[in-house]
Order: sequence, then C-alpha cells, then structure tokens
Amino acid sequence: MNFEKSQRIKRLPPYLFVELDRKKAQIQAKGVDVIDLGIGDPDLPTPDFVVDAMAKAIRKPKNHRYPSSQGSLSFRKAATTFLRRRFGLEPDPETQVCACIGSKEAIAHFPIAFVEPEDIVLVPSPGYPVYHIGTLFCGGISYFMPLLEDNSFLPDLSAIPQDVAEKARIIWLNYPNNPTSACATKEFFQEVVEFAKANQIIVCHDAAYSEMCFDGYKAPSFLETPGAMDIGIEFHSLSKTYNMTGWRIGFATGNPELIGALKQVKSNVDSGQFEAVEEAAAAALESDQSFVATMQEIYTKRRNVLVDGLLSLGIKAHRPKATFYVWIKVPKGYTSSSFSTLLLEKAGIVCTPGNGFGEPGEGYVRMALTVSEERLSEAVERLRGVL
Repeated sequence: MNFEKSQRIKRLPPYLFVELDRKKAQIQAKGVDVIDLGIGDPDLPTPDFVVDAMAKAIRKPKNHRYPSSQGSLSFRKAATTFLRRRFGLEPDPETQVCACIGSKEAIAHFPIAFVEPEDIVLVPSPGYPVYHIGTLFCGGISYFMPLLEDNSFLPDLSAIPQDVAEKARIIWLNYPNNPTSACATKEFFQEVVEFAKANQIIVCHDAAYSEMCFDGYKAPSFLETPGAMDIGIEFHSLSKTYNMTGWRIGFATGNPELIGALKQVKSNVDSGQFEAVEEAAAAALESDQSFVATMQEIYTKRRNVLVDGLLSLGIKAHRPKATFYVWIKVPKGYTSSSFSTLLLEKAGIVCTPGNGFGEPGEGYVRMALTVSEERLSEAVERLRGVL
C-alpha cells in the first residue's frame, strides 16, 4: 500500500504550536516546572452564566439533531446585536452573518470559494499560520507582506508590486495583531479599502482580539470603514473574549456575497456547530459585557508585571494596547530560536520564536499573558537568573 502524502500536505510548514508542545513535553519529562507563555490559550474559566446556558441548552432535544451549517438564526441575531452595540454595524443576520466552528475553521475554508491554483493571496508576515495554509490548500501562492517595526507592524501597501496587486484575489489582515500585538488606525483601514477597490481584492480581516484591549483603547472593526462592506469580510471569535477556546465558536460578517460564498463552502464540508454551543455563545454576546471588562483588568495587570519586569532586565518589549501577547526584541547576540531555546532549557519558560510566524519575525519572541501575575513575576526572576 502506498501511503505517500499529497503534494499540498508535503508543502505545508510544520505547524508551529505542535513543535512547541513537543519541546515542552521533553522538558517536563525531566521534571522541570515549566511556565508556559507559548500558546494563547486562556487559563481562566468560561464565565458561569455561559456554562449555565449550555447546561440548559444541552438538554433540549431539538439541539440533538443536525444543526444549520450557517448557524441558527437566533445565534446570528445575537452576533448582530453584539456588532451593533460594539461597532455600530447593522448587518442583516439572514445574509451577512455566518456561524463558524471557531474562526480558524472559517479562515481556512474561505479561500476555497475564491482562490484558484496559482492565484495570489496577500499574507502578513509574521502572521497567523492559517492564512498561508488555507492558501496552499487551494493551490494559491502566498505573497508575504512584511510587518516591520519601522512601519508600526502594518503592511506597506505601496511596496506591493503593481503586477502582484493586480493578480491578488485576497488580502489578509489581523488587528489587533497576532503575534506583534500592533493595532491598526482607522486611516490605515481607509487606505486598505482604497487599495482593495483599485485592485479588485477581497479584504479578509481577522478580528479575534478586538475585545482584548487595555488602557481605554477600543479596537475598531474594519467594517466600520467607509466602503469596507463593499469588499470585506470579518472573522470574529469568542475564544479569547470569553475564555471559550475549547468550545469552537465564532462568526463571520460582511459583504453578503462573500458571506454567501463562505456558507456555500461550509454547507459542503461541515454540518455546523452544535446548537447548544450556539445558545451558550448567544448568551455571551448578548450579555452586558461586564465579564469582558473584568478580563481586560486582569490582563492589564499581567501585562504590566511582564513588561515592567522585562524592561528592568534591559529587554525591549512593546507594551501592548490590545491582545494578550507581548512582542519582545531578543537581546543582542541571540536569534529568535536561540533565545527561546535558552529560556526553555535554562529557565523552564516556554515562549514562541518570532520567526515561527514568518521570516520578518526573526529577532523577536512572543509571550502570552495566560498565566497568573505570580507566575509571570517568577518567569521574570528566572530570566534574571539566566541573563
């Protein structure tokens, strides 16, 4: 039997977080107490009111049958309520909202609707690996847009060659950004709209961290930008906002033709999310969002502990206005990989090498604020001992 894998699988880069888990397990097997700042998985529980809503919903026989692949209308209406209250958007829940089995699923599936083999997709680098992976699965070609500190970690649209822009089908954006924690301005989003319209490009905006904001900052939706609804789709996730990573629930909103295309793909490849999960998620979206404010306070304190500690060691770290990541310049004499290896082997600290998100991430590491203040203080002291 020949079990040779397809070329599309062979072309995939190693999935970054699988490798991190492997290295972490090796160190833990030696008895090391590991402080894991690698993967952005919240350590705090899902709010009780969401769990209670799920407990009720799971007993309803109607939820035990096949769900809708686009999501129940009640969930889509809850998403619309959230979007109206938070961003002032007024999408039609029938035609402009689609439930997702976590935003990762939809991000991977969306290019199937529009990307033909050899089509170009504009992908930020460093960036979430799934933008590139979804492109590869369609036979498309990723044109990487470097996110550089000199440009506030925004892609320089003027640096994209005109022949590339003319052939591009999709541009991926993600603000607040993973991994750099950078935030986009409304002026930048307006520039994106003009660029996309001039070159007939679909704008896909990953807004997974829109609610993880600090110091009074409120991240805008790309779809608030004048003209954005003509060419854009935005992906939202409940994972980080409500500590629901394991629940796998999110939604997409935007131009009705783009949402319709995503629904068409999903109707052929999945059977939708368990509607009991959708009921619980609707409770989160329709709540007064006081839980979100509490989480923002917790992450603000954690951010300050880590960033202040790193700065006291002479390590340059950006103090983020959003996300629960800190993007850190590695000390002189180290690479992303050598510094992350040093932290793991000598201090028992897991962080993510920046080059794992793309070549322009070389020279940085990412740390996640997903452990307590006490553990973050301990991580700083371990690092102090190593350096």
